[in-house]
Amino acid sequence: MSPLPEHSSLQTPAGEQILTQIDFAATPRYASAPTFAGLPRLDQVSEYQVGVIGIPFDSAVTFRPGARFGPEAIRGASRLLRPYHVEMDAYPFAGHQVADLGNIPVTPFSIESAVASMVRGLDEASERSQRLVLLGGDHTIAYPSLKSLHRLHGPIAVVHFDAHLDTWGPYFGANLHHGAPFRRAFEDGLLDPEGCMHVGVRGSVYGPEDNLEDDATGFQRIRASEFIGTGIDGIVEQIRARVGDRPLYISVDIDVLDPAFAPGTGTPEPGGLSSRELLHMLRGLKGLNLVGADVVEVAPAYDHADVTALAAAHVAYEYMCLWAQ
Repeated sequence: MSPLPEHSSLQTPAGEQILTQIDFAATPRYASAPTFAGLPRLDQVSEYQVGVIGIPFDSAVTFRPGARFGPEAIRGASRLLRPYHVEMDAYPFAGHQVADLGNIPVTPFSIESAVASMVRGLDEASERSQRLVLLGGDHTIAYPSLKSLHRLHGPIAVVHFDAHLDTWGPYFGANLHHGAPFRRAFEDGLLDPEGCMHVGVRGSVYGPEDNLEDDATGFQRIRASEFIGTGIDGIVEQIRARVGDRPLYISVDIDVLDPAFAPGTGTPEPGGLSSRELLHMLRGLKGLNLVGADVVEVAPAYDHADVTALAAAHVAYEYMCLWAQ
């Protein structure tokens, strides 16, 4: 046996030779390098069509910190992911090269400087592949992601799974924080508001004016309480009808899940979705024009048995299955 884990190699339907996951039948999962799902690193491939990139940043949180350790935890939990998705009949790592691009190093001392570094890093990564899955980090990272994507695609439709609106105004004198990425994106003209939705919002707010300010951004809201009457498939139909063929960015704040399924996050809210409901909805978005995605706000210090990180790893896996050929 080789002293170092070896990646499986296969030929795509187009005749290209690619590297896939580490052979976990030969190497124990706990002994592998901590890349997402045991995928090859950037320095192991000459090109890639889908990239996984971590952004370990949480300096813009308004409550519990710790999401800077989210990318590491998600990668660790992703070792359990296997190459075939039964429900979607998909091999997400087989039809094209998928690689783990590592992390974008950002300063924890300045939100503005960190965001500028994120934009530069994402612009550089997108020169080689326009399909990136971001592992956060706090929700601030959605703003630089949308800035980078707007350069490539113009105004973006956003489907935002979250307990919170994240279109808030300033906090503690700061205009950009993890509760404001979509407000900033709207103000900068990055969004196609007619294709934007919040899904799963719930909990208390400061007053009716919060919803009025959110209305001004053009987002449609689907509250968690609406799932009881409408049902998951009905919600999926609403999402698909609103997005249409627009370039789509999916952003999942892990606190959209009930704390029973995702305790390891900074601002938990009871009454949320189950992991089964969220994953089913993501699968229902197959065929939309997905141009980028993130999963954010995993804070391992508050997790139990890695259940939050595991849920986030599966969210990222679902994104890759939406791109599977």
